[in-house]
Amino acid sequence: MRNNEELSDLSLLGSNGTKYPVDYDPSLLETFDNKHPEGEYVVTFDCPEFTTLCPKTGQPDFGHIVITYIPRLKMVESKSLKLYLFSFRNHGDFHEDCVNIIMKDLFKLMDPRYIEVRGKFMPRGGISIHPFANMGDAEHADLVELRRRQAIAESLKLSEK
Repeated sequence: MRNNEELSDLSLLGSNGTKYPVDYDPSLLETFDNKHPEGEYVVTFDCPEFTTLCPKTGQPDFGHIVITYIPRLKMVESKSLKLYLFSFRNHGDFHEDCVNIIMKDLFKLMDPRYIEVRGKFMPRGGISIHPFANMGDAEHADLVELRRRQAIAESLKLSEK
């Protein structure tokens, strides 16, 4: 069980007065210590209700974001991640940019061994966009390449339909 000292840096979790951000804000992200840094394991977050805005028209875009990472010393706290993802609600950027921004913000925050972010955006104008971005340390270069190849293969299967 974690003690109060270990949880002292988490300001959002357990807060009764949650304020939802109106602008993109990576400072919302909070971490806690990984109690199992000696081993490799996978953490996945699934956000099926991600929203952002088209940077040109300001119209809403709806997507499904999946974040998967192998932690090192720090892990992202889920409520802070939820509020961070919510902060894209009024942010105008392309889908590909949002996926890369999320990946880079989380990589900078946690320094994980490996991270990937996948977006599946609802069609607008008859087109769906499914961006994928990943990165990892030198020890996981093979995994980075493998997952990119798998993402490409999945895209090719979609194009054959």
